[in-house]
Amino acid sequence: MTYQYPGDSVRRLRVMAAGVPGAHVVERVLPAPVETVWSVMGDLQGGFGAFQPDMRHVRVVRVHGDRVEALARSRHGFRARLRGFSRPGWCWLQSRFLIIGMAAAPEPGGGTRIALTGGVRVPGRAAIIPFGTRHELEKAASKLETLLDHPGDRK
Repeated sequence: MTYQYPGDSVRRLRVMAAGVPGAHVVERVLPAPVETVWSVMGDLQGGFGAFQPDMRHVRVVRVHGDRVEALARSRHGFRARLRGFSRPGWCWLQSRFLIIGMAAAPEPGGGTRIALTGGVRVPGRAAIIPFGTRHELEKAASKLETLLDHPGDRK
């Protein structure tokens, strides 16, 4: 059975991010099929770390249906226990100090629309410290596009 990538996954990410003070959403249309794009984005232990500028290592420790728990380490040595949901075209993970949201959906006329949000979380609140987040999200989208153009560059 083939999972259908819902066209509303990007819209759902926009709504989720709208409820998080300080969150930005970066969107881009990539000239690749959604299955190809999500095979990188949704690969938390592989492709995800290759395009996220701050991630050095992610290890999925538990999956139950669409619920995911993962341990992440940043390039600066910070660690996070991320919990959330991942399904084709949609991922939302958070820890005490980090929020990550990703979505991908087929674009009418071809290609895939991606949306990224996230950043360092304000402790005790669903809010993101806004400094530098848009730049980091733009960097991640550009790196993802480069990885799709040159798949041999994945770590």
